[in-house]
Amino acid sequence: MQTIKAAVCHEFGAPLVIEDIQLRAPKVGEVEVTLHAVAICHSDISFADGAWGGSLPAVYGHEAAGVVSAVGETVQGVAVGDSVVVTLIRACGTCPSCAGGKPTICETPYDGDQGPIRTADDGMLHQAMACGAFAEKVVVDQSQLVKVPASMPMDAASLIACGVITGVGAVVNAAGLRAGEDVVVIGAGGVGLNAIQGARIAGARRIVAVDMTEDKLDDATAFGATHGVLATGEAPWREAYKALGGKGAEAVIVTVGAIPAYDQAPRYLGRGGKVVMVGMPHSGAMAEYEPVNLAYLGQGMVGSKMGDVVIQRDIPWMVDLYLQGRLQLDSLISGRWSLDQINDAIADTKGGKARRNVIMFNR
Repeated sequence: MQTIKAAVCHEFGAPLVIEDIQLRAPKVGEVEVTLHAVAICHSDISFADGAWGGSLPAVYGHEAAGVVSAVGETVQGVAVGDSVVVTLIRACGTCPSCAGGKPTICETPYDGDQGPIRTADDGMLHQAMACGAFAEKVVVDQSQLVKVPASMPMDAASLIACGVITGVGAVVNAAGLRAGEDVVVIGAGGVGLNAIQGARIAGARRIVAVDMTEDKLDDATAFGATHGVLATGEAPWREAYKALGGKGAEAVIVTVGAIPAYDQAPRYLGRGGKVVMVGMPHSGAMAEYEPVNLAYLGQGMVGSKMGDVVIQRDIPWMVDLYLQGRLQLDSLISGRWSLDQINDAIADTKGGKARRNVIMFNR
């Protein structure tokens, strides 16, 4: 066991505590990564606030990048010294979902209570989302890693681990958007901006961003939205229809975990369109819609976890887009913070103005 520093959640809704924890060496099929950057995702915040329950104490964080510092037996594809993106997508490769090309919904369970981390006094410490990346190092399954060029900035690389693949993948994979189709993206935060640029990359004809503030709509325009609609209006879907030339969209991407957004999402759809559900409300929250409308108009609703990506296929593609200047990553970063500042970074994220805050371990 080695001792590392981590931000630990001991109580839901309370500040994280920076403390020493223990990390064991990688076992068969596992890889140790010394982290350089981890972004703060709203999922981390929701978990730490108790929105979805879970074991405590816990180490959250799942949107990370770093350098491989040790490998277990049978590991293939990465070696010590490689730069990698660390994702929460732990895939066995053999269950029906994995074999069917859907590793994001792998059916093989993972018990984070029995993971590679322990408290300083050898007590249980939950490795949240199979990552626990609010820490100086992680030990994860080799399926969770993708090698990236050593020249790629670590802060930019970390964003690809969750927010980018989730937003871009929701459009390209889950919605199956074709060039020339129209898209509405509800929520212009970190994931929403990536859905917007995913739609731009996929060749959408019109991209309508819907958000609560003008500032976020300005952000959306910078990432490729052709139109912006304030969600605070009496019937924002009517404004969206005008922007779409008097019709609904082929795809509506809901990137916020807000029930009003889910209640209204079908109203933005055109005939045969599809709502893609990305944002995750608190457990127990219920939305309302009229099934008769969806049935009559041939519309659909589908969930999308992590953009339905296959990371070994999709992340290298997105890295190339970034290196070519076609995928914006650097401008997604609102602030860079040290691990000791993580509670301030979380508070700033909760404020709603940040695109993505990133913890840099060398600060």
